[in-house]
Amino acid sequence: MSSKKNEAPRKIAADNRRARFDYEIGEVFEAGIALTGTEVKSLRTGKATIGESYAAQKSGEMWLYNAYIPEYLEANRFNHETRRPRKLLLHKRQIDKLGHAVEREGMTVVPLKIYFNDRGRAKVEIAIARGRKTHDKREALKEKSWERDKARLLRDRG
Repeated sequence: MSSKKNEAPRKIAADNRRARFDYEIGEVFEAGIALTGTEVKSLRTGKATIGESYAAQKSGEMWLYNAYIPEYLEANRFNHETRRPRKLLLHKRQIDKLGHAVEREGMTVVPLKIYFNDRGRAKVEIAIARGRKTHDKREALKEKSWERDKARLLRDRG
């Protein structure tokens, strides 16, 4: 019985399901995220949203902007700011690759999900993405529904 590294169940704290509809997803990266203690506790409740967030390069570092992590209720006055920029922990080569894709090719860096890995560390799955036009979104929807119908027909027949 072989076990892969990615097979361990991950606790997903926030999921950006809309990103796969709005963007054509390219290369995907896993990044660590610098958080305060109250942010980690709040993430574990699973109420965070990353629907409108994005990542950008600033002075040689990648930052996650506009990600909403609600205040941790038990933290009283030591709470965190809900929409503060958070530093993403990536290798220099990965940061350069993401930065070049944004500058040269007009791509965007979007977060797909925030989760806790098997060691309990908060990670962000980010991807290089290109925005879809309205007609592309319609085409993707048609294709997705056709795949669903095809699977249903094959299942009923067989």
